[in-house]
Amino acid sequence: MTNSTIDALNSPTLSHVTTPSTLQIRQGTPAHAIAGVHDLDGRPVMLIRAEDPEHRGALTPEDGDTLTAAANLALEKHLPIVLLLASSGADANHGVAALDGWGRAARVLAKASGVVPILAGVTGPAVSGTALLIGLADIVVMADDAYAFVSGPVPVRQMTGVQVDVEELGGANVHYRDTGAASIVVPHDDVLPTISDILRFLPNHNENEPPFNPSSDPIDRETPEAGELLPDTPTGSYDVRDVISLVVDDHDFLELRGGWAANLVTGFGSIGGRPVGIVANQPMAIAGTLDIPASQKGARFVAMCDAFNLPIITFVDTPGFYPGKDLEWRGMIRHGAQMAFAYARATVPRISLVLRKSYGGAFIVMDSKTMGNDAYLAWPTAEIAVMGATQAAQILQRGESEETIATWVEDYEETYLNPYVGAERGFVDAVIDPADTRKELADLVDLFSSKREQLPQRRHDNSPL
Repeated sequence: MTNSTIDALNSPTLSHVTTPSTLQIRQGTPAHAIAGVHDLDGRPVMLIRAEDPEHRGALTPEDGDTLTAAANLALEKHLPIVLLLASSGADANHGVAALDGWGRAARVLAKASGVVPILAGVTGPAVSGTALLIGLADIVVMADDAYAFVSGPVPVRQMTGVQVDVEELGGANVHYRDTGAASIVVPHDDVLPTISDILRFLPNHNENEPPFNPSSDPIDRETPEAGELLPDTPTGSYDVRDVISLVVDDHDFLELRGGWAANLVTGFGSIGGRPVGIVANQPMAIAGTLDIPASQKGARFVAMCDAFNLPIITFVDTPGFYPGKDLEWRGMIRHGAQMAFAYARATVPRISLVLRKSYGGAFIVMDSKTMGNDAYLAWPTAEIAVMGATQAAQILQRGESEETIATWVEDYEETYLNPYVGAERGFVDAVIDPADTRKELADLVDLFSSKREQLPQRRHDNSPL
């Protein structure tokens, strides 16, 4: 190993890497990118570092060769890929050969997608082709002082006349809040430790189960506080993350993309030591309705969980899709279908729990029995129907007196807005006490742990994008 490699591996960014193995990729080449198999807090990973400060991380053809060789080896040996990126893009001194280099790296990452986890840490600029590399990653952790964009401030000004700086155009907060490109934003030195923390929920490759996370938290711990979180009024809000925290082991929930599409919560937790992926409507943001960003966020997360064998638990509390001309014109149909497609395609164990509301098309999309899930539960407070009573009255009792409408609404609520009608027809498997939520979910996750579903062989499906 060269002195420069040793110095690079001793940088603050790599402080969570324990003693590296002797397997370094392409040590003798003039590439600035460094790659090798390393022990990341007890997990072997293919660590690829393309953040050379002397060249602003500009990728040469040799760097492309290093990235490609490392990703291919990770794919062959079934190792997670960890990318640390701070690159100004392809090195202009090498012309199109540099573009070819990162293009080949992108091709291998696409080939590795869904086979091994790909986690990217952005520690500086990620410009042009490098920005697209992070778009191929399953999870992206950005340093709070990093930035990423395909076209920088100068092209933006030249083409549009708009003056913008790098922070406003592609700063970490922009990608965490507005684009969804950043899963988590942390201080610079916490990028790699955060990636290590995420890896405890993911297997090395798609043929393995996720690693077991031992916990002293009793499986049969009661959760009476969960039901108490629901407000007295049907339109009141609460933080669904409080429900999730009560259910998972040790109240440990790792949220991903928390700043983007806040009306849908996604993240990892463990129940009875088994890692699970969690999807939940968030009543605190636009009443938990589904819109285009939430549909994209949910679909991508469900697909990732399915790829890496994580059971999916869905907490449902939504009045439906968010209405609006703008949303419809921007493709609500296509993007809403992404959620339905992702759930319908998923073969991992899938459990849904209706906390309060599940109306209309959102009932279907949020992993109903219709979508083929394994268990559909509801709290006694659940309202499962085509629509709420007021909406139904506006359609079915149009023109009637206020007194007649009020009586009709009361009767509708008593007759239809409960989970028992669905249970009678087999659409709800069980109505459970909120205090038993953790135990019920733990039992089902354990019961379905041996589930195996083989899809017909085909090259790939045609997911709505």
